[in-house]
Amino acid sequence: MRIAVTTDFAACLAIRRKVFVEEQSVPEDLECDAADATAVHLLAMLDGRPVGTARLLRDEAEGKLGRVAILPDCRGTGAGAALMRAALEELRARGVTTARLGAQTHALGFYEKLGFTAHGPIYDDAGIPHRDMSRTL
Repeated sequence: MRIAVTTDFAACLAIRRKVFVEEQSVPEDLECDAADATAVHLLAMLDGRPVGTARLLRDEAEGKLGRVAILPDCRGTGAGAALMRAALEELRARGVTTARLGAQTHALGFYEKLGFTAHGPIYDDAGIPHRDMSRTL
């Protein structure tokens, strides 16, 4: 698998649409926002095919990971963990010292294995329960 910063936003958007809009029923108008224009986008490629994406935002020494998505047929293969490790490394390389994210509650264990700690209450985001998480880089 190859994971890198990309300018191919259309490929990232296609994965996000498949996962969030089609699979999880997130309203399309909520899935894309103004932050996409300034974000760093990562694209995971497997055998020449886009299979995963993540969006990175930065505010001083803090980075926010979001729109983390892996196509269904690649889940459980380590692709998600590889994508997250690449995202954390990219944030670190950009001078970020703390990473945060809003995790869907069903994925809390996945992020905990990557060193994230949950904090605060569960909240609704696009009809899906989430909880904030963070970790030091």
